[in-house]
Amino acid sequence: MEAPPVAAAYDALAERWRDGVFDGANGMRQHRLALAFLEPGADAWALNVGCGGNTRFNALMRAHGLRIEGVDVSGRMVDMARAADPEVVLHQADITVWPLPRTYRFIAAWDSIWHLRLEQQRPLMLKLMRGLEPGGVLLFSAGGLDRPDEHVDATMGPALHYSTLGIPGLLEVVKEADCVCRHLEFDQYPEKHLFVVVQRLQCPSRNASAKPN
Repeated sequence: MEAPPVAAAYDALAERWRDGVFDGANGMRQHRLALAFLEPGADAWALNVGCGGNTRFNALMRAHGLRIEGVDVSGRMVDMARAADPEVVLHQADITVWPLPRTYRFIAAWDSIWHLRLEQQRPLMLKLMRGLEPGGVLLFSAGGLDRPDEHVDATMGPALHYSTLGIPGLLEVVKEADCVCRHLEFDQYPEKHLFVVVQRLQCPSRNASAKPN
């Protein structure tokens, strides 16, 4: 089974996030936990990667003094997000090639970047972790497997690609990016849904400036 482009799939799926069936609490606890690791500060930015059209995390980020930027490959999702919360700076773009315009105190990639091909995972993880301010926090979800894997699944309707570096591979990237894993949890066990909270060290080593391979 071949997966269609992610943008087209999520354009078709967009209404599911406001049909009254979607669980509005999904991911909220995990975002609260991740944000709790932040040091207080002013004039800082958050980036929501694969922001979708549901804006339920925005109030949590603003409560920590963060201005919000979002990026999503789906034009329909971006339109919905803009209508729901016009104050967010939004971009319709592919995160793998979109240049980060600034560093961020908080980056969230909730149930989004696992749709990338396996060969794209490591470069993107390094990009996001190195896009954090010193002390900044990255929250992401991933497939909680013991080794790298990728497959196509049509549970949501359209066939979508899923991939993961596996837990050992994810932790290797965290170390390479001069970050530390603050929390790792199977939050839907026995499903292999993993969420990870990573924090950038306050004094990154010179290795952290190296470009990802």
